[in-house]
Parts: sequence; C-alpha cells; structure tokens
Amino acid sequence: MDTQKILVTGGAGFIGTNLVNELTSRGHEVTALDLYNTDRDNYIRGDVRNYRQLERVFDRQKFDYVYHLAAEYGRWNGEDYYENLWQTNVMGTKHVLRLQEKLKFRMIFFSSAEVYGDYEGIMSEDVMINNPIKDTYQMNDYAITKWAGELMCMNSAKMFSTETVRVRPVNCYGPHEHYNPYRGFIPKFIYHALFNKPYTVFKGHKRIIDYVEDTARTFANIVDNFIPGEAYNVGGKQEWERDIKEYSDLILKAVGRDDSRVTYKEAEPFTTKIKTMDFSKSVRDLKHDPKFPPEEGIKRTVEWMKWYYRIGE
Repeated sequence: MDTQKILVTGGAGFIGTNLVNELTSRGHEVTALDLYNTDRDNYIRGDVRNYRQLERVFDRQKFDYVYHLAAEYGRWNGEDYYENLWQTNVMGTKHVLRLQEKLKFRMIFFSSAEVYGDYEGIMSEDVMINNPIKDTYQMNDYAITKWAGELMCMNSAKMFSTETVRVRPVNCYGPHEHYNPYRGFIPKFIYHALFNKPYTVFKGHKRIIDYVEDTARTFANIVDNFIPGEAYNVGGKQEWERDIKEYSDLILKAVGRDDSRVTYKEAEPFTTKIKTMDFSKSVRDLKHDPKFPPEEGIKRTVEWMKWYYRIGE
C-alpha cells in the first residue's frame, strides 16, 4: 500500500487518537486536527465550525484522504448543548464538503449507528434506503445531525462527484476515552466503579460493544479498499451481544467491587432496547475482524483508566 497523506479531523479525540496511531503505524503521513492547544507532533489546532480555519489547513497541505470525525457526541449532550451540536456536526461537515468539492480529496465520514433510531429489525446498511424515515425515526438531535451529514455527503457526490465512504460505529469503547457525563455506558460504569460512586443500570437493553483498537484497524483498512458511496456498520461480533447488566458485572469484576452501589431500573425511556447490527459488509469489504471480546476489552480499558486517573499508584 502506497503512503497516503491523511487528515483526521477530531484527531485528538477518543477514536481519533487511536485511528491516528493506527494509520501512522502503517506508514501513512497523518495530520490530526482538533480544538486543543497542544505541542503534539503532526497536529493542527482548528475548529471545523470555522471555514477560514479549515481553509488555512488545506492551503498549506494537500491530502489524499480526510477522515472526518470532528463532532459533538451523544444524545443528552446534543439536548443540553444543541447549538454546539448543530454547528459542529452539520455546519462543520458542510465546510469540509465545500473544501472536498474544490480539492477532490476522498473522505471517510463518521456517522453513527444512532441513525437507525428505533428500528426493530436487523440494522443493515440499506435500512436507511428501504424504509421511510418516519418508520426508523431518530429519537434525538445527535442522530438527526448524523443522518443530515450522510445526506449532505450523498448530495455532494451527486452534484459535484465527490467520493465519500460513510461509517456507522457502534458503541465503541477503550483507551483514550476520558470520562464525562455524556459518554457511553462503558466508560461511565468503569469511572463510577473505580471511584466507588453510584450508577444506574437499566434492565432490558442489549448492546454490542466494540473495542477501539479493533475499530481503528477496520477504519484504517478503508484506504486499501475505498468504494465511493458505500456505508458500513462497524462494531463487535454478533455473538458478543450482551445485556447491559452483564457488561456492568464484567466491569465490577475487573475493578474488584460488588454491586452495592448499583441501582437497577426498568428500561430507559427513549432508548432502543435491542440494537441488532449486521456487520457482514464491513467484514467483506474492509476485513473487519474484531479480536477483543468484551471480557478482554473491558479489562484493558479498566487498566488504562486506572493509569489515566492515577489509581492505585
């Protein structure tokens, strides 16, 4: 595989950091763009909400591929900070698309499995094509912004012949994901267990989780088999689907605590109970082959969080 010049927007974030490491390890020339002031190598500070800041990056360097990860993440974050959500996820994506239309780099756009909303069947990529949107309605602004981003990519491809692959990650977790209240349930449970704080587990929800090193490897494979216009679910193995209580039990075991600080409640409102994902397309085209089952991935994530938060030193 030839060396490619690659920009990763959101490259200092959780998935972005792991993806930059993976792409770099393969010999690509990788630049990360994010909001932070830092002296990291091959890093540029920039906000995708500001077209001028993005334009400056592309004026200075030419890129073959752009992985567009920069986004405000999460359902409740999107409710509480909806201005940031819409400006970053929609306007930010539009800015990147405008530059793509001019410069013709290939893009990998990061959507989300949230776009499937409350669809009750198997969530294969063509669900969004074959079902009226009202039947698969997105239940939150985060999901809506991600679907708007996909629609903009498809529209740009029709109007300007841009080449984009869309990916829909599913419950990705692992090292470099710091705790905040809007994160997914895995880092939340681990953080609360480590600090012996109470947390709530909603019963009746099933999920597949995906260890970030597995995910990053698959995302990095896209440059080896880039098929413009395709969309891919990327997650763990189907047989790894578990009840959320089982994940909580694995975390408590890895941390070494009982469940005395856990409150169990019935299913959470406005949340899909079971997300059954189809990953066969990413297995076929992107050699998606997850290595880390939940038991191993959770252990590794607990160890990283212990290190990050200086626990047990």
